[in-house]
Amino acid sequence: MLKASGAMAAATLSSRVLGMVREMVYYGFMGTGWVNDAFQYAFTIPNLFRRLLGEGALTAAFIPVFKEKEKLHGEAEMWRAANAVISGLIISASIIIALVMVGISIALAAHQFDEKTALMLQLLRVMFPYMLLVCLAAAMMGMLNARGHFFIPAMGATMLNVVMIASVFWLAPHFGADLPKEKQLPVQIFALAYGVLVAGVAQAAFQVPTLWRDGFRYRWVSPWGDPTVQRVVRQMIPGTIGVAAFQINVALVQLVALYAGTGIVSSFNGAVRLMELPQGVFGISLATYLLPTLAGLAAEKNYPEFRSTLRHGLGTLIFMNAIAGVLLVALAEPIVRLLFERGAFSVSSTARVSYALMCLAPGLVMFSTVNILARAFYALGDTKTPMKISLVCLVINFLAGSALIFSLGEGGPGIANTFTSALNAGLLLFALRKKLGKLEMESLRGTLGPIALAALLAGGLAWGGWKMWEQNLGHATLALRLGAVFVPAGIAGGIYWLVALACKIPAAKEMTEFALKRFQKHSTTNIQH
Repeated sequence: MLKASGAMAAATLSSRVLGMVREMVYYGFMGTGWVNDAFQYAFTIPNLFRRLLGEGALTAAFIPVFKEKEKLHGEAEMWRAANAVISGLIISASIIIALVMVGISIALAAHQFDEKTALMLQLLRVMFPYMLLVCLAAAMMGMLNARGHFFIPAMGATMLNVVMIASVFWLAPHFGADLPKEKQLPVQIFALAYGVLVAGVAQAAFQVPTLWRDGFRYRWVSPWGDPTVQRVVRQMIPGTIGVAAFQINVALVQLVALYAGTGIVSSFNGAVRLMELPQGVFGISLATYLLPTLAGLAAEKNYPEFRSTLRHGLGTLIFMNAIAGVLLVALAEPIVRLLFERGAFSVSSTARVSYALMCLAPGLVMFSTVNILARAFYALGDTKTPMKISLVCLVINFLAGSALIFSLGEGGPGIANTFTSALNAGLLLFALRKKLGKLEMESLRGTLGPIALAALLAGGLAWGGWKMWEQNLGHATLALRLGAVFVPAGIAGGIYWLVALACKIPAAKEMTEFALKRFQKHSTTNIQH
């Protein structure tokens, strides 16, 4: 588990770091004004499909079926089933894209919207075809994961980020160049929208060579009446809500935030991007590894190993994300200042994004736990239970988030998401225990107290270390800004790890041993060479 998810985590870390660079470039270019609000919300809609499909419902429904075809019917039937699903995906996505684009065009022609809404709809019309590209990339990533490839699919997102960064530096300057400087941004923002489409092509194309070497050849297979397609669709529809409740919540609450005040959407989006770095590296990497693994164990009805694998996955996730969440809260301001405060991103923007991050980051462990528990249900062929639970949490989150926005601004959605994700995880655990009879989580529960105490100690040290750094050294230069983040974080992280080892936390012990073995192996190889 550590080897496979570790390889994917390395690739995910690369793509998420590039994603953070992309956000740094974006915020330096746009700041946190109304143009950024319009762009961020317009991108939220097609990007929602990436999260639903690439990290959610499509792969959750398709991988168990794909894996079952391989085990029970052989590779020929496995590839045929994949082609049928891809063919159905192309048809359905193309129809949805056409309807949405025509609908937006009619709305823009028939009604005079305010400046922000009109720009948002125009950008959405340009970017919505990204949905088809990301659907294809998601299907191919799922196939590669099921075949045991984790590094290459995770690296696909790096292509997306490289192209999107390039669109700011090389494409945007050619848009609106003859306009006065103060009027250029609403025109130049379209360069970023076209960059999203090019990035989608790059991400999908990146998966093809590895699939080709594995034996995949695309052939049109009519999806109409195909039993595999019908089965995937039946599981995927409820799964869309089941896995991606958090993402749907973000989209709905941001719609309210778009009109609740200027800068709320872009400020909250900055906090989400920062939280997604550890969530992607640890949470999504583990969840992506666990789905095909748990699906294989469920197909063999090896439930003792199923429980053991799930317990180990949750233990590793909680251990890593507890310290990540605490450090994001304790060091929110210096992290945001280091990454974003330049160009159009001002001191007040730093205050707003760091405030949103402090409200959102406490839920990091729960967000990632929901991803893993939902995949446990999908591996068992149950998509309805996560859907029902997520519907309840979805309604609560929307009501709470919408209400809190008006009193707490960009902090409101973060508090609402943290609360409802904890509720979601608790309900999923309760339902999974009923489904399996027992979960055998006693050993994991025994580690939660020591992990929480170690994380709180580390968080206090990090916050105190940053305050001392700020009072004595400040943040006037890049070196000082780097030190304000990495010196307190490094000390706090080291103390956390040592306390966890002293408390005999299994995840800390296993990961330390794994890292030492890898280091020794690497050293031995270098000596031999």
